[in-house]
Amino acid sequence: MQQAILRDGLLLSPAESPMSTLPPCPQCASEFAYADGASYVCPECAHEWPQQAAPGADETRVVRDSNGNVLRDGDSVTVIKDLKIKGSSSVVKVGTKVKNIRLVDGDHDIDCKIDGIGAMSLKSEFVKKA
Repeated sequence: MQQAILRDGLLLSPAESPMSTLPPCPQCASEFAYADGASYVCPECAHEWPQQAAPGADETRVVRDSNGNVLRDGDSVTVIKDLKIKGSSSVVKVGTKVKNIRLVDGDHDIDCKIDGIGAMSLKSEFVKKA
């Protein structure tokens, strides 16, 4: 049974208590977690976790092709424009199909292997989902 808490001379119900706003421990589900600086601490299992999620932790990066379709790892794409390969005289021709892409962070957000050329990075704005 939860007890009422006295704060600033006022008796608070268990629903109004400051402990009720703290999340339970993500490891052991203990209700006795407390705030310590910028993190929460569980006194039962000694687990610590941040009070606020890291910036961008909830945001998932969405990569879209030239037509606005969402791309995912393992998709197949088609090149929509002749692409000169930097440092080489080779060109990736329009219509080249690239299988099993991998999405990465950065300006060139697609890593792939192109038959006859090898491993390279592409910008999603120059491909369309196949």
